[in-house]
Amino acid sequence: MTRTWTRLDIGGKPADVYDWSASDKPRFGILYLHGSGLETLVDRPVFTRLFAELRFVCVCPHGQRSWWTDRICNEFDPQVTPEHHLLQNVVPFFAERWGIAPRGIGLLGISMGGQGALRLAFKYPDRFPVVAAIAAAIEYHELYGQGTSIDAMYDSKEQCRQDTAIMHIHPGKFPSHIFYCIDPADAAWYRGNDRLHEKLSALGVPHQLDLTTRAGGHSWDYFNHMAERAVRFIHQGLEQESRRLL
Repeated sequence: MTRTWTRLDIGGKPADVYDWSASDKPRFGILYLHGSGLETLVDRPVFTRLFAELRFVCVCPHGQRSWWTDRICNEFDPQVTPEHHLLQNVVPFFAERWGIAPRGIGLLGISMGGQGALRLAFKYPDRFPVVAAIAAAIEYHELYGQGTSIDAMYDSKEQCRQDTAIMHIHPGKFPSHIFYCIDPADAAWYRGNDRLHEKLSALGVPHQLDLTTRAGGHSWDYFNHMAERAVRFIHQGLEQESRRLL
């Protein structure tokens, strides 16, 4: 069985793809959303080892510093939003290449991508029942006015806040499997994760979280440390979903 990372074009945009040999058919896929550092998982052997063990394929689209929103970000594309690209190009790629339907895809993200994965799952829980986020930068509206791409994407800090993952939670319709984690030393983003826990708990939305493990703050030391828990959570969730009678 040959498993390799390859750079492909999906919908006119680059993506790093963890693929298998043509004779093998994977059961599940992972859609990974990168952080603002733009690093995919190509050079992250901790994640690759888990994908190989659990028989995952993985697609890591390049989204620039778009925050994976449904808003135009010129750094990404002047006409197509990142969310539109994910739904119309990347998700269908899983079916075209491996026969994996959306409900067989687990969402995974780190930092900027962590909040993007959560938002996508909260907006479309019927399509994405399983999501895991590591060190999610949930309250990214706090960056508004600091000269980032966010300033051009929103008219105000409040408009940006209204588009954060927390604001897309529906009390009666949510992903069946939610996991997220953050290092307590991650001062910039910890409160947003804690606030998400408060909101989900108040609405009675089942979720798993880890707000106590310390392993290096907002760094790849922490991201790698939490990889096993996050990826195994996705695998378990997709296994449970696959057994549901439709």
